[in-house]
Amino acid sequence: MTVPHQSTPPRDPRAKLPEDRRHMIRRRWLTAVTIVLLVGIPAGYLVISAGQSRDSGRDKERESSAAGLQANWPSLMKRRVFEVPIPGGAWDVAYYETSNWKTSRLYVQFTTTATGLDTFLAESGTSRSRLTSGRITVGERDADIAGWTFADGATDGTTAGTSGGTTWAGTTVPREEPRPDTDITVDLTDPAFPRVYAVSATSP
Repeated sequence: MTVPHQSTPPRDPRAKLPEDRRHMIRRRWLTAVTIVLLVGIPAGYLVISAGQSRDSGRDKERESSAAGLQANWPSLMKRRVFEVPIPGGAWDVAYYETSNWKTSRLYVQFTTTATGLDTFLAESGTSRSRLTSGRITVGERDADIAGWTFADGATDGTTAGTSGGTTWAGTTVPREEPRPDTDITVDLTDPAFPRVYAVSATSP
């Protein structure tokens, strides 16, 4: 009697073959590289970000510690934060920023036209009619910090009239905290081309 021959069942193609040493080494190497990439790239990004942040902080500190006014326009962000809307077309623009734990100040000066002055005052929340003739609203301390000299006139709100041949007018724009207050003093000696001095202060 012949016993039927049982054929070997076909191997499931999904079944794993025993892993040889070569494949094992390759798999472990790929795993190690993957881990290094997953860990190393974010770590490198953090290092670069920290370096950029540190450099940015140093640049800001260097800018804040610069002596006197800088002959340049303050950034749009600074103008918005301190609410000093320098009119387009202004010239001889300069600014200086100071900051400490209590108060941040932006000192700005520029020359503009009569129309530019009206625009600046309106966007600052005031008007030409609010300018008091002979009034210098920038205090002596702020004037010293910015390097401004208001001829022989009095400062900090005292009427100075026309001093040293210069015609002054000023106003203060108070705002609710945390918005800044702005002292504005204008040299109107040449009404067609007024010179504006503004100090905007805010408490962080």
